[in-house]
Amino acid sequence: MAEVDVTVVTVRDIFQDEAGRKSRFSEEYKNLSALIILDKQDMIRLGVKDGQKLLVQNDVGMVIVAAKTSEDEPHPGLAFMYNSPWSNQLVSDDVGEGSIPGNKRIKATLSIAEGNTTPISELQARMQS
Repeated sequence: MAEVDVTVVTVRDIFQDEAGRKSRFSEEYKNLSALIILDKQDMIRLGVKDGQKLLVQNDVGMVIVAAKTSEDEPHPGLAFMYNSPWSNQLVSDDVGEGSIPGNKRIKATLSIAEGNTTPISELQARMQS
């Protein structure tokens, strides 16, 4: 099975943010938040198309999210995830210099996932334990 190592940068999106204000438990919020946006070459290396599920994991945690091809200039090895409960699963509790969490340079490994997007109820349960 193909694996690709990436650096994940979390970003904000006005549409995803607005959907979260309405309900973090809605399908709309999940569809706009549980994504990883990848360079076209990384999509090819993984052998995935838009919408296919990927396991994103590192030494902190793991989630299953949908893949989406970036429309930006080429940026192999650099992936983007929206600030959300899904991306938060990959962020260490350790704070870096200046007491800022490390959510801008998250090292992760991607592989094709078996199963569905990690449900937000499961993410909540992880945070409470």
